[in-house]
Amino acid sequence: MAKGWTRLGLIAGGGALPVHVARAAEADGKLGCVIALDGFADPADFNAPTKRSIGQYGHVIRDLRAAGCDAVCFAGIVTRPDFRSLIPDLEGAKLLPRLVAAAVKGDDALLRAVVKAFEDEGFAVIGADALIDSLLAPEGVLGTVAPDETATTDAAKAMQIAASIGAMDIGQGAVVCDGLVLAVEAQEGTDAMLARVACLPEAVRGTADARRGVLAKCPKPVQERRVDLPVVGVETVDGAARAGLAGIAVEAGSAFIIGHEAVARAADAHGLFVIGLPGQQTKP
Repeated sequence: MAKGWTRLGLIAGGGALPVHVARAAEADGKLGCVIALDGFADPADFNAPTKRSIGQYGHVIRDLRAAGCDAVCFAGIVTRPDFRSLIPDLEGAKLLPRLVAAAVKGDDALLRAVVKAFEDEGFAVIGADALIDSLLAPEGVLGTVAPDETATTDAAKAMQIAASIGAMDIGQGAVVCDGLVLAVEAQEGTDAMLARVACLPEAVRGTADARRGVLAKCPKPVQERRVDLPVVGVETVDGAARAGLAGIAVEAGSAFIIGHEAVARAADAHGLFVIGLPGQQTKP
């Protein structure tokens, strides 16, 4: 558990990651409140959450202060809003021009602007990895399936491609099969990217009977690492399996594995690998 603060406010998006963050902070006696973002987080996943829309910045700040929070953590899936249809509160309306200007520069610039807004209000911004480092990907293979020479080469290239698009603030993932780049991740996200790969001709990708190709995910080299680290879960493994891939590679220590044992079991059941690679393999 990270130090230097006393009470945490969790701003929760979708997926399992914020649930794990809430449990860790609660177990440590430091969870002040959970702000469940409307349309992303499921309030039923948390104990007495406050439901807020993505434009209610002022309300969220007041919620955090009312709960005695001096730190905030952003966790979970939140897609880029349509600023034209966003209905902010008064404080959110004041912040909106800064966010729109940042969004033009890319997702990381937008996230940095959000982080700075909360820091300007006096909150420490804590990365989820500082709260639940046990979920970070270890170096080496999870499960019993290991990559062969071809898959190892594909993984290295996919990592390089992912890092390259990340340096341009595009996405965090790429799929490579036999040296051929099949897909790169942009706004659609990993699951949709894998679904695209599954629709490609079998001549260029693997199948359930002859798995080929690797999904790689790594942080953007330019990104604010306290938010939006890559996440792999059972759903990711299932998507990779449907795409005929041989495995998944992530940067060890810089990606979350949601449920190590469950992910390993799913990978073994599909006959594919999940591996954490050293960070230097993600250089563009």
